[in-house]
Amino acid sequence: MRILWVVLRKELMEQWRSYRLLIVGVVLLLFGLASPLLARYTPEILRLALPEGEEILSLIPPPTVADAVSQYLKNITQFGVLLAVLMAMGAVALEKDKGTAGLMLVKPIPRGIFLSAKFLALGLTFAAGILLAAVAGYYYTLLLFEPLSLSAWLGLNGLLLVFILVYVALTLLCSTLTESQVVSGGLALGFVVVLSGLGAVPRLGDYLPGQLNAWAAGLFTTNGEPAWSALAVSLGLIVGALAVAWLFFERQEL
Repeated sequence: MRILWVVLRKELMEQWRSYRLLIVGVVLLLFGLASPLLARYTPEILRLALPEGEEILSLIPPPTVADAVSQYLKNITQFGVLLAVLMAMGAVALEKDKGTAGLMLVKPIPRGIFLSAKFLALGLTFAAGILLAAVAGYYYTLLLFEPLSLSAWLGLNGLLLVFILVYVALTLLCSTLTESQVVSGGLALGFVVVLSGLGAVPRLGDYLPGQLNAWAAGLFTTNGEPAWSALAVSLGLIVGALAVAWLFFERQEL
């Protein structure tokens, strides 16, 4: 545990010095702030921007707190996944390319600890970003609409974090398999496309990470149902991706 803490502290410092923590925090904070604002004022923007805005506005129901939650979910999932790929694609590949991974591992540091520390550091970075977004989104939704259920809001953001961590783990796997950030990012985006495509398949999609977003949205409706199977598969994908990354990393010469 002591070795893990030492390596994790080094990774957290790297997250700070490379501005990854700042970038993730600022981007998610901005979308946490913007989501309720977009939900509230988009109809007004349409009315002012379009020649027949008044007629179009009359066809659109007044914005509600459900619109704010939906906008928040859409923004955080889309940009969270993009940030997951961008922040994790060079986590191992860049260090192998520069030779710093070899220097770290002669300490000696077990390769499993090396990968675990990177995932934990990225996970804490995204947890901090989600926390900022959650606070901002809750506050502006309270100002513009009505109070949200705090327990449901916490559950929604917890599910969002698990969803994003799936792509962090898959991107870390891709980064372990290659020495190129570009190739790693391309492979990770391939995972995003494949999981999104499979998520659209009836019944199969109920077991994939995308169903976590439906569960999160359902926390604010009366007909929402838990998706425990999707949560189990998501956690399994995280553990499986890290395990496969470790198996390949153990056999690589640095």
